[in-house]
Amino acid sequence: MEQRNVRACRHTPACPSADRADREAAHTIVAHPEQGWSLLCNGIVLFDDTGELLPNGQVIAPHRPTDVHPEVFGIFAVA
Repeated sequence: MEQRNVRACRHTPACPSADRADREAAHTIVAHPEQGWSLLCNGIVLFDDTGELLPNGQVIAPHRPTDVHPEVFGIFAVA
């Protein structure tokens, strides 16, 4: 897969690169909430379910709990 060149970050302080653990802290440069994704300054496509697509094509699975557990959340889990 061909890797696209991501423009150099001009933010101060500079956004974290896509290979760092704090990569999600990069600034959003394009947002499409109606489609459920945003493009970050470091080239990551971040999805609303917290999944990610890195600039090198690697897929990061969603990493937030999406299931509701009443035993943990109590009354807040009642639908």
